[in-house]
Amino acid sequence: MSSLNGSAATPARRILHPGSGWLLAGGLLMIIGSFTPWVSTPLGNLSGMAGPGLWVLCAGTIAMAGALLPYRRIALLHALVPAVAAGGLVVWQLARLVQLSSATESWGKLLPGIGLVLVAGGAVLLLRAAHRMRLAD
Repeated sequence: MSSLNGSAATPARRILHPGSGWLLAGGLLMIIGSFTPWVSTPLGNLSGMAGPGLWVLCAGTIAMAGALLPYRRIALLHALVPAVAAGGLVVWQLARLVQLSSATESWGKLLPGIGLVLVAGGAVLLLRAAHRMRLAD
C-alpha cells in the first residue's frame, strides 16, 4: 500500500515491548502497596503513607509509565530505578522492624503488613521486567 505522496508506507511502531506486562503489574502492586498497611502492631496498623509510601507511589507511577514507552532502553531504566528504590525502602523498613523489636524485646509484636509485602513483590516483578528487556536486546 502506498501513501499519498507515492512512497511506501512505513510499518507502525509497536508501543509494548517484552517487559510491558511485568512493568504494569509491578507498578500496580507498588501503587496499591503504598496505600495499604506496612506495619502491623497489637495496637493497630501503620499505613505506608505515614512513611515512605509517597515515594513508592511515585516509583510505581514511573514503572507504569515505562510500560507504555516504545523505547526499550528508557523503559529498562523505568524498571530498574523504581525497583532499586522501592526494594531499598522495603529492606530499610524490615531492618527497622528488627531493630525496634530487638530494642524493646517484643519479638513478634511488630510484623510486616500486606503493603510492605506488595511493594516487595512489585520490586521483584520490576526486576523481572528489566531482565526480560535486557535479554530481548
